[in-house]
Amino acid sequence: MCAGGQGWPPGGAVERNLALEVVRVTEAAALSSARWMGLGNAKAAEQAAVDAMRKGFDAVSFCGRVVIGQGEQDEAPMLFIGERIGSGGEPELDVALDPLEGADIVAQGRANAMAVVAISEKGALFRVPATYMEKIAVGRRAKGAVDLSLTPTQNLENIARAKKCYVEDLTVAILDRPAHAELIRAVREAGARIKLIQDGDVSAAIATAFPDTGVDVLMGVGGAPEGVLAAAALQCLGGDMQGRLRPRNDEEVERARRAGIKEMDRVYRIGDLASGSELMFAATGVTDGDFLRGVRFFGGGARTHSVVIRSRSGTTRFIEATHRFDRRPMY
Repeated sequence: MCAGGQGWPPGGAVERNLALEVVRVTEAAALSSARWMGLGNAKAAEQAAVDAMRKGFDAVSFCGRVVIGQGEQDEAPMLFIGERIGSGGEPELDVALDPLEGADIVAQGRANAMAVVAISEKGALFRVPATYMEKIAVGRRAKGAVDLSLTPTQNLENIARAKKCYVEDLTVAILDRPAHAELIRAVREAGARIKLIQDGDVSAAIATAFPDTGVDVLMGVGGAPEGVLAAAALQCLGGDMQGRLRPRNDEEVERARRAGIKEMDRVYRIGDLASGSELMFAATGVTDGDFLRGVRFFGGGARTHSVVIRSRSGTTRFIEATHRFDRRPMY
């Protein structure tokens, strides 16, 4: 159990691609939670993911501090904000995680559930409490073309111009929520196509960076912690994102103020949400999604599909793994 790191190695760089080790942790969380797919029990699916991720981190040689996790210490039994994870030693890093992004997705057997971890040097990830965030996210080709102060139509025109296409060629992912009725109307009037998603906007945001997914833009309000996770991945991928907090009530406003956030209407750029030269991101699909396949069980084992991204090298790796249940996992 990590009790505190010794600081950065000489030269200030993390020579290990820690995400290649952490992907084993996301695989473990995905395998455990996937057992609950379609069984209608979101809490059990999430707890399975949390337990597996927690155990997996104990075998990773680093000292991490959770800056985005499963709630505050008095709200979460493990993987809470401020918790130390890892087996100890160097380097000392900040960690944002979601053992199961889309617990309801798994419970209902729908698409885009993932196990997600982002890691960075200390202070490089925006420490946002559990509240909501208005977001707009795009891939590399539309970097610099998004602005939350503009209307959806203006943003879509700018994105289309950057991508050298028509607005009608764009597909916008939006969470299917009553609160998005006006946004959906505006996007339709602009002429863009819409892909409504039930949950899982981290997956949808990252999908904008991969042309084969058919998703060009993410728009709308979703979880603020998930916004930071998506920003970390997009920062590694050269994409772009902006976010603005949208607390639902006075309790969430106060929670944000306790976290040191004073300007509720501030527009956060991608560099405000996730920055640094040592950003790393790992995710494993739990159910089939826009760019990751879900867990596939077979007699005596399972297959997983993961992505590992590192900002320092700009490398993106997709990893397909076959797991044998008659062998002890070597985290």
